[in-house]
Amino acid sequence: MEILVLLLLLIICGLIWYIKKRNEQETALIARKIETSVELKRTMAMGLSYRFNFPKVKNEKQENVYENSTDLFLKQMPFDFEEFVAEIIKSKYGGSIITTSKSGDFGVDFEQETEDGLYLGQAKAKKHDLDFSPIALIHSNMVKQGAKGGYVITTADFTPAAKKYAEGLNIELINGIQLVTYWLESMDSKVYEPAEVFA
Repeated sequence: MEILVLLLLLIICGLIWYIKKRNEQETALIARKIETSVELKRTMAMGLSYRFNFPKVKNEKQENVYENSTDLFLKQMPFDFEEFVAEIIKSKYGGSIITTSKSGDFGVDFEQETEDGLYLGQAKAKKHDLDFSPIALIHSNMVKQGAKGGYVITTADFTPAAKKYAEGLNIELINGIQLVTYWLESMDSKVYEPAEVFA
């Protein structure tokens, strides 16, 4: 009887090990596909742009409300994107991060304090490539505040002139594909939960 119980325990342990191993392999395969698929990352960047710029219409009371759509979609404002990005940057680079006030921030959406010093960031949920203007704003604020570096982050990309302008300024330009990559990398930790999702 003891041998039968021992044999059953060994079989159960073997099945559990097999199922766990198979699930790990399937998860790794999916992760590798996501990591290597630029097309998927481009689609996700486009989705982020739509999420944080969800179309609005006027209702009967002439109030701005989100356009009618499925409840499956997340509908948020561009300033929510600042919080979203700040958490991803914190997960990627560490330090402590605060988001600035929604107005009067002079183009600085978040401030990151690290062991190296202060870094300033600007986040833009856009569908068009950014020109040099946000880079110039961040650089100006870096000089004023004595910041070590900065970030300009977008769901789109940067114009060639913007990329050229940023050379040598210690400002990291993060386009939509890079942002999605950082977001996926940070998913092991809790990154961002919308404070409120509007229907």
